[in-house]
Amino acid sequence: MARTPRVVLLASVTAIAVPAAGAQEPVLRSAYHDYRVVPVAEGLVNPWSMTWLPTGDMLITERPGRLRIVRAGRLLPDPVQGVPAVHAQGQGGLLDVLPHPDFASNRLLYLSYSKPLEDGGSTTAVARGRFENDRLVGVRDIFVADTRGNGHYGSRLAFDRDGFLFVTVGDRQAPPSGDLEGHPAQDRSNHHGTINRLRDDGSVPDDNPFVGQEGIRPEIWSWGHRNPQGLAIDPETGAVWATEHGPQGGDELNLIRPGTNYGWPVVGYGVNYRTGLAIHEGTMREGMEGPVDLWIPSIATSGLAVYRGDRFPHWRGSLLVGGLAGQQIARLTLEGQRVVSEETLLQGLGRVRDVRQGPDGYIYVALEDRDGAPTPVVRLEPVGG
Repeated sequence: MARTPRVVLLASVTAIAVPAAGAQEPVLRSAYHDYRVVPVAEGLVNPWSMTWLPTGDMLITERPGRLRIVRAGRLLPDPVQGVPAVHAQGQGGLLDVLPHPDFASNRLLYLSYSKPLEDGGSTTAVARGRFENDRLVGVRDIFVADTRGNGHYGSRLAFDRDGFLFVTVGDRQAPPSGDLEGHPAQDRSNHHGTINRLRDDGSVPDDNPFVGQEGIRPEIWSWGHRNPQGLAIDPETGAVWATEHGPQGGDELNLIRPGTNYGWPVVGYGVNYRTGLAIHEGTMREGMEGPVDLWIPSIATSGLAVYRGDRFPHWRGSLLVGGLAGQQIARLTLEGQRVVSEETLLQGLGRVRDVRQGPDGYIYVALEDRDGAPTPVVRLEPVGG
């Protein structure tokens, strides 16, 4: 991939503690919009994802296995009952949450999680249930990935404009050694390192790229991913964007196309954690798609949103990329499908696990502490013009 030179802007930010509710939040500056960081819900343990219901309720997953409700600006004390049992170890637990596009009429809610297996292992799974009276009922798995490993569950969910459900699955930390092309993420007979496309009931659409091909999982939409923990579908263009972690550098932003191999671990930009030596055979190879953008050093990408709101009009069309190790949001400006500039926002407040545009047009951020200390969900609100 020939990278196009782009401008990187460092916003005027400082490392600050999130103010208590009611306190005067300091103004942070960026190239186009000054903003404040306002607490939304505090005291959460490893918040992983956020979404909203047509009623105005906000739902937040906590990785240890709890689904929480924020109603009328208050975090309810009791978690939602009916959540499936999760493998809450390491990177595993309760992960993404997403309502059905027709939630107002069918009350269907989707959860991705690390599912405990009988042999003591775990895998990425997606469960669907009906959300009634602040409980989940009729919960059942609609997708259970064929993977084995430790971390790297992927687990982001998104519906496209046609009502198809996209599910990311990580490579489960399978080590890249020996024959790189023999790595599980290059073997489409399993779900390691894949993005999958399903109907809303978990069945496989007839027009998926590998339907009917022997030895290939029909759910697979794209493959050759490492650990895609950011997924967003642009509501205006329909473009499917994903971010994934690279090893010791080489985090990627990818434009997801059906039937496409994104190369892990054969090609890439990262290096071995312990030795610093190259992992890949190179950065490009015919038949393998390169990233639209990348980060060296790694910011540990997690959470991704396409901003289409009106609260920050000069940010419309931007991609908002959360960073764990980078403790930031990277705001990417696009021209078509090309990144032309990057601005660093919200630097130093903590590990950004998820970033979303709320129905009110504000930007919501889930901050995480690696060791499980209580952390908040906050929102960015513009100041002045």
